Amino acid sequence: MQDVDIKTADGTMDAKLFHPGGNGPWPAVILLTDAFGVRPVFDEMGHQLSKEGYVVLLPNVFYREGHASKLDLRGTFEDEAFKKRIYALIGGLTPERQKVDAGAELDFLARNSRVKGPKAGVVGYCMSGGIAVRMAADFPERVGAAASFHGGRLATDAPDSPHRLVGRVKGELYFGHADNDASMPAEAIQKLEAALKESGVKHRSELYAGKRHGFAVAGSAAHDEDASEQHWQRLLDLFGRTLRD
Repeated sequence: MQDVDIKTADGTMDAKLFHPGGNGPWPAVILLTDAFGVRPVFDEMGHQLSKEGYVVLLPNVFYREGHASKLDLRGTFEDEAFKKRIYALIGGLTPERQKVDAGAELDFLARNSRVKGPKAGVVGYCMSGGIAVRMAADFPERVGAAASFHGGRLATDAPDSPHRLVGRVKGELYFGHADNDASMPAEAIQKLEAALKESGVKHRSELYAGKRHGFAVAGSAAHDEDASEQHWQRLLDLFGRTLRD
């Protein structure tokens, strides 16, 4: 693992880069964190993906607020002050900023000699599930696959809701929904499903029965070992199909 800095139109994004031993090249994956940001569990996930044969970029999506090492995002949503701060950070990730960041991340990977192929994969968790979808829509020629696990607010009434973008996606999409998720209730899943069907985009969507928002990420109160293992199987299957020759 190495620490890297990526220049964007808005400043310097700090990130971590993981890769298998040797010089490669290997296909690239962008690993997006949930709202609690870069932390050891996501380092472990980056290592795990790299051991499967991928160059993995783990960006600090909140870099405009400070370096990941200085952002203390520990807390619970039962704490109103903490909740307000997290929602403010998420709200700062406007569609325009997301596009700036995605372009910078993809350009960084394209310049890396260890990276193979013109298309990257992206995976997001919780709030970054929507970021992953938007990246695939904003850069359809450069994102070969995007996955969202217990992604929140993927289908809302907002004009910039992620579900309205799926018709622009040329890669393959995967959605792993939590059965018990206030940020993505059954009616929102149905709205997303309708948009996916209408778009004709290649996709797979699954409901993880009885699982809660956060099931895939170790350390979460909702983490579920079986569901997390299934999430890894689905993710590796997706990237194996779409990013390898």
